Amino acid sequence: MRIVRAEDYKDMSRKAANIISAQVIMKPDCVLGLATGSTPIGTYEQLVEWYKKGDLDFSKVTSVNLDEYKGLTRDNDQSYYYFMNDHLFSKVNIDKNNTHLPDGTESDSDKACSDYNKVIESVGGIDLQLLGLGHNGHIGFNEPADEFIPETHCVDLTPSTIEANKRFFASYDDVPKQAYTMGIKTIMLAKSVLVVVSGEDKAAIVRDAFFGPITPKVQASVLQLHPNVTVVADKAALSLVK
Repeated sequence: MRIVRAEDYKDMSRKAANIISAQVIMKPDCVLGLATGSTPIGTYEQLVEWYKKGDLDFSKVTSVNLDEYKGLTRDNDQSYYYFMNDHLFSKVNIDKNNTHLPDGTESDSDKACSDYNKVIESVGGIDLQLLGLGHNGHIGFNEPADEFIPETHCVDLTPSTIEANKRFFASYDDVPKQAYTMGIKTIMLAKSVLVVVSGEDKAAIVRDAFFGPITPKVQASVLQLHPNVTVVADKAALSLVK
């Protein structure tokens, strides 16, 4: 595991974007595993900026995303497809037919998960997987548990997640209660993994996930076993790491 220290969020975003852009330049038809959430936004903004300058070409890139809410359509502004389109897909020349997320509109969970596993297999696996890091060590929607679940699965969202999301919806009934997420084995099979972390509020989980015991109670801790992981974190997020 390689730790790259950044000065602040902007520097972290730029350093992470450098790693992704190098992957795209070295292998124009690469498969990128992408993540949502607030932390990667600056990374996507930097990639868009370089694309607009003519430094990057996404025309042959394929993407597979970590997760999607069950029950949300792609045009719902809280869906992860909407997020990705808003922050990246609509701003670069990636072929929309080559962008993949779990199908949130598929009510049959087993089918949705099986279909997405087949998609990932059909594109030949992931060259570079981008990850954020949750406060409890979750990656994707792989939350603290008694085991590592290997492949795409449907998860019940925690009450705290549902409560936090309530403000984005007209009523509690509209808030997604489940999500589809890539499993740990799928993430671990990526050729390389890039984790982005920012802020003092993430310092404890950076220490626990990357310097503590490997346990499904901290799902990200399994990344210690991956042969090619880069963690790009700002000084605040690394403040508890000696």
